[in-house]
Amino acid sequence: MKKVICLLFCFAIFSTTYSQTDKRLKGLEKDLNAILDATKAAGFAVAVVNGNTVIYAKGFGYGDYDNKVPADANTLFAIGSSTKAFTSALLGQLRAEDKLSFEDSPLKYIPELKFNNDNLNNNVIIKDLMRHSTGLPRHDLSWYLFPSTDKDSLIQRIAHQEPFTGLRTQWHYNNFMFLAQGVIAEKITGQSWEANIKNRFFEPLGMSRSQTLLSELLKMDNAALGYEFKNNNISKMDFYDISGMSPAGSIYSSVNDIAKWLQLWVNKGKFNGKEILPETYVTEATSSQMVMSGGLPEEKLPDMHFANYGYGWILSSYRGHYRVEHGGNINGFSASVAFYPSDSLGIVVLTNQDASALPGIVRNTIADRLFEGERTDWTKRFIEAKQKAEKMKDELKLEETASTQVKNTRPSHIKYDYTGTYENEGYGKLTVTLENDSLFANFKRVKMFLKHYHYDVFKPYEVSNKKIDTTEANPMHLNFATGDGGDIVKMTMKVEAALEPIAFKRTPNSIEVNNSDLELYVGDYSLMGATIKIYIKNDSVLYLFVPGQPEYELMPTEKHKFTLKAADGFKVEFLESVDGIKEMNLIQPNGTFKAKKD
Repeated sequence: MKKVICLLFCFAIFSTTYSQTDKRLKGLEKDLNAILDATKAAGFAVAVVNGNTVIYAKGFGYGDYDNKVPADANTLFAIGSSTKAFTSALLGQLRAEDKLSFEDSPLKYIPELKFNNDNLNNNVIIKDLMRHSTGLPRHDLSWYLFPSTDKDSLIQRIAHQEPFTGLRTQWHYNNFMFLAQGVIAEKITGQSWEANIKNRFFEPLGMSRSQTLLSELLKMDNAALGYEFKNNNISKMDFYDISGMSPAGSIYSSVNDIAKWLQLWVNKGKFNGKEILPETYVTEATSSQMVMSGGLPEEKLPDMHFANYGYGWILSSYRGHYRVEHGGNINGFSASVAFYPSDSLGIVVLTNQDASALPGIVRNTIADRLFEGERTDWTKRFIEAKQKAEKMKDELKLEETASTQVKNTRPSHIKYDYTGTYENEGYGKLTVTLENDSLFANFKRVKMFLKHYHYDVFKPYEVSNKKIDTTEANPMHLNFATGDGGDIVKMTMKVEAALEPIAFKRTPNSIEVNNSDLELYVGDYSLMGATIKIYIKNDSVLYLFVPGQPEYELMPTEKHKFTLKAADGFKVEFLESVDGIKEMNLIQPNGTFKAKKD
């Protein structure tokens, strides 16, 4: 224990020494503590690089807020999408090794990868994945609400995900394209993305505490816990295991470790004099590959403008200084990793606050000091913007209720009729269940209470710690649709602003029926001169066959009642009499027809 205390004490002195080596950072702690207070974050850490030297590294607040464990420069945080520059850099190395070209089709390396249409299949190149130019929107709920640890299964969903514009027509952020880059590296090297990151970057750079798997993070000491500021409270959040989508955002690191990553970029691909990344790739990755937006300056900030994208990096001008940056957000954590190549400066800010503004405020506050020019009170701007946003939020909530909700409407069906399994091939499956007279949507990672909004439209609210907060503004709607037969056949969600709502096809809940009971239904049934056959296949599955049509699998929903698995609105009800099963009703959208057993 004495040894640990001694080490911590020595590190505290070392951290303080950093801040004393540069007069531009004198008194910085006061500013950073004010930011911590204003944002209500649990804690954060920051490091500043100048050339080959770390000139500042310090933690503020707590890595573990509940137990008041301080954050320091070695505290591990989830860096989220700041991971992306690592993933693209793998391909930069592989290109230098003549293992690929950025002009290659990604399908050359991932044969199972398919896009929504032939134009994309035939024309997308690896460079499009790196600069977000495929024309696909985010489709993030596909991996966020329907997670998988299997990269290949996630890759297969891309074929069912609709683009919103043409190839190379418009920039749009897409995590799946960074997953694909990581898988390309896996196919070429024969190693997992996680192993590639460790072998090619963590070890050469001496990033000894950094991890790529949540399971490994949980074994580490001094790992921050994630928090959110909600209802005026700092509340702990569960870690989100992003392992399936790891190339898009699964690095856990400290500011001391990320400082080494920044030194690599500031020094044009070299670390301690040794080339890790080709300088040609560094130049290309930090050059404009796609225009993100106009990036016009504000009236009060005329020297901050343009917004372009490189390879895993966002490019902009900050007070006339060329800035290369990428943020990151994942449950309970936010990040900013930035450098200014013309100034040989880098700043990393990691916080354990969900969707936090803190990293940008800290980064800009420090940059203003380093550039020794005009300073902006970024903390004050944040407070004013937050107050304005809260006011707008309340107004929008009232406006939505007043303008879009149709009062005094009722669902078209009883609640049980909405239950079942809903599936979209580009996303996954969810179930809707009825519990104590309430409907719930059960996604793979979360459970949501469905509150009736109007007609067959419901609003989902996450169930957290067995509590439901229906006061929280929620823009999403689940819209249930009725088929020709009168049954609920699908549910749609508006998950992408640029696309029509995503449809999930409904399969009704089924019940278990043993084989001996199924035998009661087997036989030939006559209907208007035609013979309908009912039989069992695979020992336990009942089928219906009409001459000239394919066979139909029957799914049991209630006693003696079945639905046709591949035909919406078609049902079969077997009629029981004292003599057993002698008749069945074929229920179709255009009527009900009775067939008699021969």
